[in-house]
Order: sequence, then C-alpha cells, then structure tokens
Amino acid sequence: MSIAASAGIVTLPSTRQYDRIWNRLSEEAQRLLDASPEFGALVVATVLNADGFEDAVARRISARLAGPDLAAPLIHDAFRRAYAADPAIGRAMRADALAVLDRDPATERLLEPVLYYKGFHAIQTQRLAHWAWGQGRRDLALFLQSRSSEVFQTDIHPAVPIGAGVFLDHATGLVVGETAVIEDDVSILQAVTLGGTGKEGADRHPKIRRGVLIGAGAKILGNIEVGSCARVAAGSVVLKPVPPDTTVAGVPAREVGKVTGREPARTMDQILGEDAYASFVYVI
Repeated sequence: MSIAASAGIVTLPSTRQYDRIWNRLSEEAQRLLDASPEFGALVVATVLNADGFEDAVARRISARLAGPDLAAPLIHDAFRRAYAADPAIGRAMRADALAVLDRDPATERLLEPVLYYKGFHAIQTQRLAHWAWGQGRRDLALFLQSRSSEVFQTDIHPAVPIGAGVFLDHATGLVVGETAVIEDDVSILQAVTLGGTGKEGADRHPKIRRGVLIGAGAKILGNIEVGSCARVAAGSVVLKPVPPDTTVAGVPAREVGKVTGREPARTMDQILGEDAYASFVYVI
C-alpha cells in the first residue's frame, strides 16, 4: 500500500481527463488536423501543445497580438502569471467561450472562438490588461489596449471590470470608457459605444448590469445604469437610466416595452414586437 493510500489520500488521474471543455477543444483540434493537415502549425502550436484550455487561448491571442514591440512569449508569460494570480480569469474565459456556443447560431465548435473570433479574443485581452492595470503595470495594460484596438478593432479601457459569460458579436467598433462596468452574461453587438457625455467628472461611463442585450450601433452615454435583463435596440442613443427588464429604442432612447421570458442576452432576440414598434413610431 502506498503512503498516500495509507494516509487516506486518493490520487486522481490527470485533471485533463475530467476537463470536459479542454477535452472537447482537444478533440475538435485533432479532427481539424486530420481533415486539413495544412492547419497543422496553427493547431499544434495553439491547442495540441497547450497545457489546458486557458493556455490554448493565451497561445492564440499572444500570437495575434505579437509584433516588433512585444514578442509572443512575453505576452504568453503575462497570461500565465495572470492565471496563477487570479484563477477567476480562467473561469470567466471559459464562460465567455460557452456563451459564444450558446448564443451564436453560426458557431458549431468550441475551436472557432478560440482560433478565429476577434470578439472573444478582445475580451480575453482586456481581462489580461485589467489584471495588469490592477497590478500597477500601467504600460503593459495600455499597450494591450492599444494593440487590441489595432488588431481586433475594439477599444476597451483596462480599468473596466467585465463579468463572466460576455459575448461580443462581431465586435468591430466597440468602445468602452474607463469607468464603465459590464456585468455577467451581457451580449453586445458591433459598433456599440459605452461612453461619456463630456460633462461628468471622474465616474462618467455607463454601468451595464447582468443579462443585458445591446444592439448594433447603440450609444449609451454618461454615468447611467442599464438594469438587469434590459434590451437596447440597435441604433439607439441612451442618455437616461434604463430600468431592469425594459426595452428602449430611438434617438434619444425611450421605453417601448418590457422584456419577458429568458434573458435577452441569452436569446439574442432583437425583435421588439408590434406593440413596441407602435410605441416607437409614436415617440419619434
């Protein structure tokens, strides 16, 4: 009998065996390699040589962000340090990947956001930048913000806290100001601005609560709250607080209905309904 067994310690097999997300990613990567050997360098370097799901994501993003100013191994090392210091980063990253699978009908494999989707990559880059910002590594944080803006076409300030299960659909043109907050299970489409009005002081950006859906091109301006499970219609300009479970639309945005059923961020339902459209036409 081993010392561990005699002490009542059960030695489990590798964690990898019980990690369903990592197992799924590995299996999908192997199938891609078998079907398309020309992707061998990408698949092996990103997934098959990785230590786990979080490491695979770090490898892919580091390769995409790397340039003459900062090499991929240095970015990868920063990710590994962040994971070790704050395991919540990895948990949020996994929730983000599952959110893509749940909400994007065009996505069939976990491999797709990990390898290709700039919205997913932009969020994870910001998570690293946010960690660096909190560690006082301001230049690393600002470099990552700048590089993400250049590579992924999103500009999210490193100070912004972002919850888990956040989905950026397309992501191009997203701008998020320094004092904004984005909570869990939020979905945001392209060309959205969470900005200031130019009149407030230190705390000047929106607070997006859990389960909110923000449509393409919406502008939410000022230190205002968008309540949980609210829905902001595409192209709206929001200048006032939005109550929970409420749909707003228009320029400026007005309340046009209530949200019923599942969280709009999960269903990605942007159809306002006949009553809401009638109200919207009336207010403009």
